[in-house]
Amino acid sequence: MDFKPLITLLAIVNPLAIVPFFIHYTQDFSDEQRRRTVIVASFSAFVVIAASALLGLQILSFFSISLASFQVGGGMLLLISSMNMLNAQPAEAKPNTNEMEDGAAKAARGASIAVVPLTIPLLTGPATMSTVVIYAEKAKTAFQLTTLVSYGLVIALATGICFSLAQPIARVLGKTGINVMTRLMGLILAALAVEVMADGLGKLFPVLKG
Repeated sequence: MDFKPLITLLAIVNPLAIVPFFIHYTQDFSDEQRRRTVIVASFSAFVVIAASALLGLQILSFFSISLASFQVGGGMLLLISSMNMLNAQPAEAKPNTNEMEDGAAKAARGASIAVVPLTIPLLTGPATMSTVVIYAEKAKTAFQLTTLVSYGLVIALATGICFSLAQPIARVLGKTGINVMTRLMGLILAALAVEVMADGLGKLFPVLKG
């Protein structure tokens, strides 16, 4: 069984890095609201990964995009994500994250905040989706595709555990510990990004493999 897709997804999603955002967005929530947010965010992350695995290739075909081109583009997104992580930012960080915290976090409540912005874009953004599609193309059997979808369950479980233990994790690791963890995952992700891009470039320009 190939665990590389799971390692890559864990590096990109990295729910530990999103713990501070979860704490911020849910600071005024009751225990029941916080539990519901954890469940919805975890389930939403699984849905995004499963949909990307099952429908991603069909969407590429509809837009007449070759997988090799998608691999290069997806690899570039992964590389950008790894650069963010090496700077101790979430992989899917956006330039206007602080604006989302100031405006949307105060207005949104309950399930809505679990989907946007916690799941999309902080947990599962373009880099996550493109990674799943790339590995879905490599799945040669129904079992391999099912395994890829099941990795979404592992990501959902990891997200649920991290968010449920958000307060203790933040106390134990502290900001420095979370930053170190994020940088380590970013280094791993950078290496995986280069591998994905090299594979795509090899398909686009076969002479490079020669």
